[in-house]
Amino acid sequence: MTESDVKPTNFIQEIVEDDLRTGKWEGRVHTRFPPEPNGYLHIGHAKSICLNFGLAEQYGGEYNLRFDDTNPIKEEQEYIDAIAEDIQWLGFDLKDRIFFASDYFEQKYEYAVQLIKKGKAYVDGLSPEEIREYRGTLTKPGRESPHRARSVEENLNLFERMRKGEFPDGSHVLRAKIDMASPNLNLRDPVMYRILHASHPRTGDAWCIYPMYDWSHGLGDSIERITHSICTLEFENHLPLYDWFLDELGVYHPQQIEFARLGLTHTVMSKRRLLELVKEHHVKGWDDPRMPTLSGLRRRGYTPESIRSFCADIGVAKFNSTIEIVRLENAVREDLNKRALRRMAVLRPLKVVIENWPTDTDVDWLDAVNNPEDPSAGTRKVPFSRVLYIERDDFLEDAPRKFFRLAPGREVRLRYAYFITCTDVVKDENGEIVELRCTYDPDTRGGDAPDGRKVKGTLHWVSAEHAVDAEVRVYDHLFAKPDPNDVEDGRDWKDTLNPNSLEVLTDCKLEPDLKQANPGDRFQFERRGYFCVDPDSGSELVFNRTVSLKDTWAKIAKK
Repeated sequence: MTESDVKPTNFIQEIVEDDLRTGKWEGRVHTRFPPEPNGYLHIGHAKSICLNFGLAEQYGGEYNLRFDDTNPIKEEQEYIDAIAEDIQWLGFDLKDRIFFASDYFEQKYEYAVQLIKKGKAYVDGLSPEEIREYRGTLTKPGRESPHRARSVEENLNLFERMRKGEFPDGSHVLRAKIDMASPNLNLRDPVMYRILHASHPRTGDAWCIYPMYDWSHGLGDSIERITHSICTLEFENHLPLYDWFLDELGVYHPQQIEFARLGLTHTVMSKRRLLELVKEHHVKGWDDPRMPTLSGLRRRGYTPESIRSFCADIGVAKFNSTIEIVRLENAVREDLNKRALRRMAVLRPLKVVIENWPTDTDVDWLDAVNNPEDPSAGTRKVPFSRVLYIERDDFLEDAPRKFFRLAPGREVRLRYAYFITCTDVVKDENGEIVELRCTYDPDTRGGDAPDGRKVKGTLHWVSAEHAVDAEVRVYDHLFAKPDPNDVEDGRDWKDTLNPNSLEVLTDCKLEPDLKQANPGDRFQFERRGYFCVDPDSGSELVFNRTVSLKDTWAKIAKK
C-alpha cells in the first residue's frame, strides 16, 4: 500500500505516515498487542487490538500477539487460549505471530547481568514494605537503599543465587539504579526482578525469578523489532523508564506512543473488578452476556464486524473520555439490521382464538419477508390458524385513545396476515385475562384491506399449533448507574449492580422456522429486538437478546 492510498484519520496514523516518508524504520510498520494472560479480553482491549493490528494491515506491515506472561501466580492457560480465540474471532489472522515474554526469559536475564556489570542495577534486600517507604512521595524525594552501594561482584553473585532458588520469596529483588530523587516515581530505582517460587504455564519450574512488566515489556518490543509501541495513557509516565532501559543497553529502540483508553458507561473494564464479579458469582462467568468481555459480547450475539465498526467510529484520542454504551449498541444494530433474518417470536404469550376461522384444522401458509434490507434473502412461509399467540402487552382491556394495539372492539393488522377485531375477553377465576376472542376479515389477506380502510396497529403473532417453545434471556445493562464508581460514602461499586440485568422468560412461542436455528445464529424478532441462539441451546431453544430495537414500538412496514 502506498502513501497515497491511505488518508490519516488520527494522530497515530499521522506519526506512522511521517515515519514512512522519512524512512525512519526503513519503511516498516510492525506493531504488537501485549496482553497479560490473567483474564479475558474486553471491549477496551478490542480498541487496542483494532488500532495496533489495523495499522499494520493498513500499511502492509506486521503485527504480533505477545503474551506478557511474567506473573505465574495470576496467569492460566485458559486465559491464553481465550485471548487468542477472541483476537481471531475479531478477524485478525495470527498465523505464526504468537509470542510470549517467556520466550525471552534467558535473553532478558543476560541483559540484566549487563546492567549490573555497568553499575546500573543492584540486588536489594529491603522488604516490599520498606521499598515503598524508601520510595518517597510525589512531594518528597526517596531515600537510597542501604544495599544500593553493593559492588558489581556482590550483585552478580546474589542475582545468580536468586536465579538458583537459594532465597525465599520477597527476600531480594533486582532494582535499576537510576535516581531516587526523580520527580517521576517510576525512575526511583524500579524493581526489575522479584523472586516467585511458582510454576509457570509454559516454563514450568525452570525459573523462580520473574521480570517486572516495565523491564520485560520494552525488551520484548526491542527483540521483536517493533516499530511503533502503542499503549494507553497510563503508561505515559513509564515512557522515560522504557527509554532508559533500552538506551542503557544500547539495543534497538522502538517508539512508544500513548493513546486514550476506552471508557464505557454502565460497565467496568478493570480486569481485577471483572474477576471479582466472576469469583463472587455476580455473573455466570467470563462469557456472561452482561460482561464487556469479547466472549460475553460474542455469546450475546455481537458480531466482530460491529465491534470493529464501533472501534473505528469512536476514533483515537489523546485524552481519556467515557463513551455512551448506546454507541456500541448502535453499532451492532446497524450491522444486524443488514444481515439478521426476521422472524416472529412472542415472548409473553396471550392466547387469541379467531372465532370465524373456517375450521380448527385449516391452515393458511403466508409469505413473510426474511430481511427487507436484503432482497436476496427471499421469503419464507408462516402458518396462520384458528388459535394464535400475541404479546400480552399488545392488549389492553381499558385502552386509552392513543393505544394503537388491540383492545375490545378495535381492529389491528397481524403482520403478513389479516385484520382482526377483538370481540370478547376471557378471564380466569382470579380475573386475569387468559384468552381473547376475535374475528378476522378474510379480504385482508396479506395485511391490506381492499376497501382502503387503515389501521394504526400492526402486531406480530405465532400460530399456536405450530409454535416452537423456547427460553429467552433478556439482558440489560450490568450496572444501573452510568458510572459504577459514582457511589456515596460507605457504599461499594458493586452496590450499583443492576438487579434487573437479566430476565429469563421460559414460556416463549416462536414461529416454526426457528426450530432449525443453531447456536450462534442471529435473528431480529420483529418488534422485540435482535436475538442470538445461546450455546446452552439443546432440545429446547435458548435465545439471548443482543440488543433492543431503537424504538420498541417503532412502526414496521406493512409487508
